[in-house]
Amino acid sequence: MLQIAKILKSNGTDGGLLIGVRDIEPGQIDLQEPVFIEFDGLPVPFFIQDLQQRGTSKAIIHLNDVSTLADAEELVGRSLWIEGEWEEEKETDFTGWTLLNRGVPVGTVTGMEPIPGNLCLYVRPECHSERSEESLVPLHPDLILSADPATRTLNLDLPDGLL
Repeated sequence: MLQIAKILKSNGTDGGLLIGVRDIEPGQIDLQEPVFIEFDGLPVPFFIQDLQQRGTSKAIIHLNDVSTLADAEELVGRSLWIEGEWEEEKETDFTGWTLLNRGVPVGTVTGMEPIPGNLCLYVRPECHSERSEESLVPLHPDLILSADPATRTLNLDLPDGLL
């Protein structure tokens, strides 16, 4: 089961619920599939009758069998779940790629170091470089200028003095 939202408060007197959505956008919720709310440790299925998106992370929904303010108030603070698992983002392995710094060859990526919160690349310098040891280079999305799988080149904008 995947938690996709939290019921923030009731909305109106007809059983409407304001939900805060997490990890997906409200428009990505499949209205044909049930959502689940946990009661006494068991997931209870509900079908969404209506969903009105409010911004990028909130929505007002109406669930089957929730038609009064009292019904809605009973659900406030609970989480909405769906069946399934998050697909893990596949991490590209840059081993063997040529690393460029603003278009200038730096070296060859010899490995990757998954430091929590900061993926780094081991880079062996070009032969004509003054450096002879491998360097550890951070791979942050803000530093990536381009990545070309066809030519196996990774072009970064590294801060001055890093190499």
